[in-house]
Amino acid sequence: MRERDIETYLREQVKAVGGRAYKFVSPGSAGVPDRLVLFPGGRAAFAELKAPGRKPTALQIAQGEKIRKLGFPVVVIDSKQGVDEFIQAHAEVSKQ
Repeated sequence: MRERDIETYLREQVKAVGGRAYKFVSPGSAGVPDRLVLFPGGRAAFAELKAPGRKPTALQIAQGEKIRKLGFPVVVIDSKQGVDEFIQAHAEVSKQ
């Protein structure tokens, strides 16, 4: 499975729960997560997508930590199961 397949699956699953998964590009800020995910109820999270078994680079880890320090969830997802777990966790929080 390729990273692109996991990214497509993420977009589809987020849309199915009423959210949006925007491609996140920040010129001049390399290493930012791939997707800004917005859930109903005003919840936002960032997702770094990887092919199965691949790990984020040191720069991606550092950028993720900066975003986490601002109070936003940042997850690394490398499988469809990981997408499902991410959706379940964040969609449930959105319902509260």
